[in-house]
Amino acid sequence: MKRLVQRILSCALCCAMLLCTIPAASAADLSDDFWAREDIQRCMDLGYIYPESDGSFGVGKEVTRAECVVLLCRFFGWKSTVPANQIFEDVPSDAWYAGEIETALQQGAIAAISSTFRPDESITREDMAVMLVRALGYGAFAGLTQQFRKTFSDVKSNTGYISVVYGLGLMDGTTASTFSPESPVTREQAAVILMRMHKKLREATPSHSGIISSAKSLPDLSGFEAVAISASRLAYNGLPQLTPNMEDAEVARAREAAKFAGTPQLLHVAGGAYQFREGNAADLAAVLLEAVEADDYDGVFLEISGLTSTPQRNELTTAAELLREGLGTKILYIAAEAPTLPGELPGYDYAALGEIADRLVLTIESPVETIGDLTAAPLEPLEETYYSLSQMRDLVDADKLSLMITSTGSAWGEGIHGETLTGEEIESILADRYTHSFYSSRYACAYLEGEWLDTPVTVWYLNGQAIEERTQLGRLFNVEQLCVRELDQALPELLESLP
Repeated sequence: MKRLVQRILSCALCCAMLLCTIPAASAADLSDDFWAREDIQRCMDLGYIYPESDGSFGVGKEVTRAECVVLLCRFFGWKSTVPANQIFEDVPSDAWYAGEIETALQQGAIAAISSTFRPDESITREDMAVMLVRALGYGAFAGLTQQFRKTFSDVKSNTGYISVVYGLGLMDGTTASTFSPESPVTREQAAVILMRMHKKLREATPSHSGIISSAKSLPDLSGFEAVAISASRLAYNGLPQLTPNMEDAEVARAREAAKFAGTPQLLHVAGGAYQFREGNAADLAAVLLEAVEADDYDGVFLEISGLTSTPQRNELTTAAELLREGLGTKILYIAAEAPTLPGELPGYDYAALGEIADRLVLTIESPVETIGDLTAAPLEPLEETYYSLSQMRDLVDADKLSLMITSTGSAWGEGIHGETLTGEEIESILADRYTHSFYSSRYACAYLEGEWLDTPVTVWYLNGQAIEERTQLGRLFNVEQLCVRELDQALPELLESLP
């Protein structure tokens, strides 16, 4: 450990010396009022793009296909293949960009669908959109979005890729209805696109919150924006009421842990359509406000699932408005089931709830399907998450959104249908030498095949890589918070990967 620290300090000192000796890049042809000046300067400072040999930036100069690949390699930190192989007929192995083109091919940013690459041709807006989406690993989303309404009237091919790159806010249309797919990309346009990605992926200020349903194995709660304690659940006996959901001693331990960490404590109350009846919004709000006041919570986390009708939607919105008014400056989180393919749930007024709540926490559907002998039950698959976030783009301020993350596993086998496994149980199965673990890139979800209770099972769970992928996708939509369900049962690797 001491040697590692010494190496880190040594590297930091070297970097500091280099920064002191290398002057900041500048370009002589940038006027003070040039529309892209700030992004260009920042892009050069970060080393993504360099000035021309004469010191100018080269405003208006078109970016070639080879140059675009090199820019992407710099941005993502992909190391150039050395020595390079000749993959394309028109890319000699000794070309200055050959190693980057081979690397980009290996990373999936480009595809060898032709024997030529046309490296010296100007890259079109359409081709850059395709490269960007593929470089991010979102090619599957392109196929998904092709079934939706076209965004631009002049896009005839690669519609899915262009829809994704536009939906993520990386490239704009040239007008409200056109994308100009055949137009070339200039150096200043490329710099702006790179800085949009940089700001989303590397300058964000992420946070996380969580839900506690027991106090058996609590993690360190330092750094959490808020923790919601499931002390009560919603019941119905003519009127809404709360019934205990945790033992008093567990509630006390959870609250003490949050207090020690300096983390706000919310009263988490969950219920379904059965407990949530039309005409009871005022009564529900009154019950929750009374509980918050009596037990001195810092706010409320309300989670009502299974709402499918317009009256239910309006009832929840009314309850939220009354809670907001009654809580004053205290915190209000509301969880809502996200829109799902192929249609949207009618039971939630996302725009209204986003305005009312401090956080609107989206719960993503986890579908189950049979693929051969495998039960595919990925948790909050990335495709569904992408779709849900894309639907929220014009409805809710991204700063208000949070993504719910399932911290436990889902087990499937003979007589076992979606049984919940804790992180400790998953670790125990993984430790067995006969267990095989996998990662589905399609779903961005881990799964294992092993034994649980002497029964062969497939267990789906979110590991560190899965959390990193959801974090990246959220940031691209400017959604910077993850909310972890069942903090007390979470897989340690998941908690360690939180942003």
